[in-house]
Amino acid sequence: QVQLVESGGGLVQTGESLRLSCTASRSFFRANRMGWYRQAPGKERALVATMTSGGVINSADSVKGRFTISRDNAQNRLYLQMNSLKPEDTAVYYCYVNDYTRDYWGQGTQVTVSS
Repeated sequence: QVQLVESGGGLVQTGESLRLSCTASRSFFRANRMGWYRQAPGKERALVATMTSGGVINSADSVKGRFTISRDNAQNRLYLQMNSLKPEDTAVYYCYVNDYTRDYWGQGTQVTVSS
């Protein structure tokens, strides 16, 4: 069982930055894949960026060049650095981990970007 707790969301203006953090209740070291998804009002949950255990990153075209995913295995933390934020980035952001047996999700953190 893995518990995930996100933090770092908030209200910012267009062009500003935020860094989301996700703290896991146990080590990421043996995770298959981890990352971030988001769900905007009235839309389905969508990929933002994921990272495999080997460090291979997959990210949505809409965030490439602006968002960076990273992890700190020693702290059991996953990060999402979001730069040049746009109103269309407004969503609830969810942390995700797959440990080869099942998916785990955090409770989500709200990111709102005003124009």
